[in-house]
Amino acid sequence: MGKKRVIKKTEEELLKERERVEAGLRKEIKVKTTPKTKEGRVYISSSYNNTKITLTDLQGNVLTWTSAGSIGFKGTKKATPFAASKVAEAVAQIAKKMGILDVEVLVKGIGSGRDSAIRSLAARGLNIISIEDVTPIPHNGCRPPKARRV
Repeated sequence: MGKKRVIKKTEEELLKERERVEAGLRKEIKVKTTPKTKEGRVYISSSYNNTKITLTDLQGNVLTWTSAGSIGFKGTKKATPFAASKVAEAVAQIAKKMGILDVEVLVKGIGSGRDSAIRSLAARGLNIISIEDVTPIPHNGCRPPKARRV
């Protein structure tokens, strides 16, 4: 196959590349840690199997998320109201560290953790501005199968 040639960069090129990478890192850290406003949105997705909560800013950019499974609940325990309240506590704690005080809550799904998650967010000191149910509802459903002919 032959000898491989190793190309070494000069010190100037290495310094320029390092500055470019560090500038990109600084921008990401600023966006993640300090949102511009004190308001945000909390999306609660509660299914029969799990409860997921996402914290976003008002434009919809995700700041943090967590679920009952990521906290450590397994199996059917993920769908319980207790697990949902623990997930909400974790999100509320992160929101307070970021400086978010006022939240709009959007609830989706039919799981048992809907109410307890909202109650837990309120108990942890977040001001809930509005609560909206965004569960998808079919208007006419799927087309039914053809009539069976015997």
